[in-house]
Amino acid sequence: MTPLDPPSPKLTKKDFVSDQEVRWCPGCGDYAILAAVQRALPDMDVVREKTVFVSGIGCSSRFPYYMNTYGFHTIHGRAPALATGLKLANPELDVWVITGDGDGLSIGGNHLMHLLRRNVDVQLMLFNNRIYGLTKGQYSPTSLLGQRSPSTPMGSVDAPINPALFALGSGARFVARAIDTSVKTLGDVLADARAHRGASFVEILQNCPVFNDGVWDGVSAKEVASDAQLWVQHGKPLRFGANLDKGLRMADGGHRVEIVKVGEGGVAESELAVHDETNRTLAFLLAQLSLPEMPMAFGVLYRDPQPSYGAAVHAQNAQAVAKLGSGDINALLRSGHTWTVE
Repeated sequence: MTPLDPPSPKLTKKDFVSDQEVRWCPGCGDYAILAAVQRALPDMDVVREKTVFVSGIGCSSRFPYYMNTYGFHTIHGRAPALATGLKLANPELDVWVITGDGDGLSIGGNHLMHLLRRNVDVQLMLFNNRIYGLTKGQYSPTSLLGQRSPSTPMGSVDAPINPALFALGSGARFVARAIDTSVKTLGDVLADARAHRGASFVEILQNCPVFNDGVWDGVSAKEVASDAQLWVQHGKPLRFGANLDKGLRMADGGHRVEIVKVGEGGVAESELAVHDETNRTLAFLLAQLSLPEMPMAFGVLYRDPQPSYGAAVHAQNAQAVAKLGSGDINALLRSGHTWTVE
């Protein structure tokens, strides 16, 4: 841009709304997530022509159709693999991966793990409604013990996966959690995810009103939300409750946390644990907090950047070219042992 060029007009939510009819079940949490993304992207100053949404298979995977950006609706569980290739081939693109608890953690668990451990520079949003919605309500990898469904008529006996713990265990350098009913905080978390260089993993608790309605009521209902949700901020004490009168304190030499009362009749704020996004051990402790004994932790649980996979790959390629030259694909294909098929 030259000094004489007019400034580009700032984009708005409407600029990210496609001309496709949004087709999710009435009341689905996906509507709120879609609105949060479309509202948050303009504040991130993204370039639509360089933004891509990649999805697999599932209700959440309709997402690219509803974004006025580029998009790929790929195959079951393979969105991380497609996104990796896309980012490596076009590093200037802003790549978002949309997946669900079934698509991402069942058939796609292996691909998701490798995207995270490699630290590919993409943002991955995992919608977790603890059920398979598109295929009519079978239990998923995150379904709770005892979940009754067409595939578990007597109740699931599988121990559920904790997505945030899975991400941390896979080596993710950015792990966060949000919820569909809090659009503002979801937008803030997504902005943090995009600002991070490397793989950003965001678990989003999401309701399925048809096959698993109310699955997160114990966390999201207004009458319990203040006591059930712990929103963490880097450098801030871990406090929650309607009047911020509860907090978490380290116990057993830092191996666990305990709930304490804060203020009059309780402990001083100085005794509370302070959130440190770079503390991997603390992130593991926060990720596994669960009701009813503990509140669920939301926000950025872990953020500790390191060079992304793409940066390392492109640096290695440049080193090879400097040493061996740019190469000739045509000559390579015709070198060595060749034969002619008559």
